[in-house]
Amino acid sequence: MPGLARGELSRSPLEVAPDVLGAVLHAGPVALRLTEVEAYAGSRDPGSHAFRGRTPRTATMFGPAGHLYVYFTYGMHYCCNVVCGPPGEAAAVLLRAGEIVAGHDLVRERRAGMAQRDWARGPARLTRALAIGAAHNGVDLLANGAAVRLEAGERVDPARIRTGPRVGVSGPGGDGTAYPWRFWIEGEPTVSAYRPGRSRG
Repeated sequence: MPGLARGELSRSPLEVAPDVLGAVLHAGPVALRLTEVEAYAGSRDPGSHAFRGRTPRTATMFGPAGHLYVYFTYGMHYCCNVVCGPPGEAAAVLLRAGEIVAGHDLVRERRAGMAQRDWARGPARLTRALAIGAAHNGVDLLANGAAVRLEAGERVDPARIRTGPRVGVSGPGGDGTAYPWRFWIEGEPTVSAYRPGRSRG
């Protein structure tokens, strides 16, 4: 399958997020078809790591588009994002869930005892299934031979794309509904369960 064009990813995260559904993420022999993502819009988004500006942790988010932003959370999990938008705007799309389409035997070992639909059902499970970690932060997903690569997949029927609040992210009113920036493919068993965010008061 062809790689994505950097220009496609240099748009608003709200435009990029639904368009990467169905795209295929490759990491070594394992490949995953994206079924659920979330958009994050930097300085105009209280849910974004970059809301308060650039830090050593968030530097990758500031561009260029097409790179992988990997972060460590809760002291135990890695999550990964596709950087998008023009350079300097710190936009990204969190890769929330997907269907393993290659490397099943290896993922079965990595996710021993877990049902196949759950192998990459959630952002931390996704990175574990693909063995993505801190060393992959900043990888150019569009470069030939990259350790992690994002390629175009079969186009998803727009009628199957749904939107709603992001998982675990609060906002005005405390429930996150002001930012319906989660996108998923309806009917896909690998889509994660919705969990509302809690306001920190």
